[in-house]
Amino acid sequence: MSLISKTAAELGAMIAAGEVSAVEVAEAHLDRMVEVEPKVQAFLHVEREVTLEQARAVDTRLRAGERLGPLAGVPIAHKDIFATRDMPTTAASKILEGWRPPYDATVTARLREAGLVILGKTNLDEFAMGSSTENSAYHVTRNPWDLSRVPGGSSGGSSAAVAAYEAPLSTGTDTGGSIRQPAAVTGIVGMKPTYGGSSRYGLIAFASSLDTPGPFARNVLDAALLHEAFSGHDPLDSTSIDAPVPSVVEAARQADIAGMRVGVVKEFGGEGYQAGVLARYHEAVELLESLGAKVVEVSCPSFRTALPAYYLIAPSECSSNLARFDAMRYGLRVGDDGSRSAEEVMALTRAAGFGPEVKRRIMLGTYALSSGYYDAYYGQAQKVRTVISREFDAAFQQVDVLVSPTTPTTAFAIGERADDPMAMYLADLCTIPSNLAGNAAMSVPCGLADEDNLPVGLQIMAPVLADDRCYRVGAAVEKALESRWGGPLLKEAPSL
Repeated sequence: MSLISKTAAELGAMIAAGEVSAVEVAEAHLDRMVEVEPKVQAFLHVEREVTLEQARAVDTRLRAGERLGPLAGVPIAHKDIFATRDMPTTAASKILEGWRPPYDATVTARLREAGLVILGKTNLDEFAMGSSTENSAYHVTRNPWDLSRVPGGSSGGSSAAVAAYEAPLSTGTDTGGSIRQPAAVTGIVGMKPTYGGSSRYGLIAFASSLDTPGPFARNVLDAALLHEAFSGHDPLDSTSIDAPVPSVVEAARQADIAGMRVGVVKEFGGEGYQAGVLARYHEAVELLESLGAKVVEVSCPSFRTALPAYYLIAPSECSSNLARFDAMRYGLRVGDDGSRSAEEVMALTRAAGFGPEVKRRIMLGTYALSSGYYDAYYGQAQKVRTVISREFDAAFQQVDVLVSPTTPTTAFAIGERADDPMAMYLADLCTIPSNLAGNAAMSVPCGLADEDNLPVGLQIMAPVLADDRCYRVGAAVEKALESRWGGPLLKEAPSL
């Protein structure tokens, strides 16, 4: 088996045992990128020598006897929304083209401390606004299962890199489903930790009360190892929770759900859901029951109002956060020829630097926050958010976890929803409630849809700071399905 086919846990163990060097592992993945990247286009920035320099440094640390984490020397693809001092950070926007931060995000710094080797920065929907990675200002990323399909979004570059075996691990951010939805449509594992469980410091902000960094991997244990590597309290982030990281690795190794109570969300299913998605989802629920879980139906009526509430709250916060890109301090500057006022330069720069979806959300958010409309729109949306949180609390009094399809359909064709924002937004129908409430949620592969032979994801939702329950249930589902399938859904690197 080639190095790119190994799990992250296996690679970490091999490197720690001296069976292979971090440099050799990095070179194997860089070579894979040369082979498939022209077709997949998962990355925005790769510097081979910067990557190999990191790998050599890890080998040196290990030879010196330094105790590093279980992922030391393992390559990782990093979403281009995290600040990196040695690589550009653009958020896939022209307004930040070529910008090199003078500091690392906390997630970046913790990856380095744990000895992970950053392969490069991955593509995304501009400023993480989208569900297809078609909104990138640079290029469209393609789904390794079918190059005519999207890899989801906004973290589509990160999901595609893992699914194409360009990297065993990647980072993403989840504001309304931007980890779980891409994971579902590319057949991998994606986890949104409890809000505040992973640091937002150095993460280019979209919606500050929603943005949550999390891991992608091809199996549940690898995701858990990465989750533990970069999570935990950060004094640099005022929203960071000062509490221990849930024991997610232990839960992923346990994979026993006998006696657990699993709630099936009544409101997620029916009209608008692809038949093949529902078929695999119902099979997964039956599987949970066969593994000893008690399955009950749970009703959360306000979940139906989560989508409109989200599309008032997130654009409002985006309108505020993106005001900092004013052409005065860093980034793009257009029309500064000495004849124009600062206001004119700012307007010209923002017009040229922001893409259509970003402009749409800024306008929506500015309107929702404007005098005379704040209470009617933003204020009402926040009340809906409170109701959703209370319904989650009530549901978790009855059950240990909730389950649903991750997304209503499999990966759609590139361009299919480009001119229909509402159809695009519906991709996050099932994922948004957990962002509004801040609780933990994961997507794990549960098979292929009959219609198109494309991956389907099972969403597992757990209470705040009960992230380990997602891993426990996800690992049990993974183990049982792999036994049935004769191996993982992604058994080997796709030949593209």
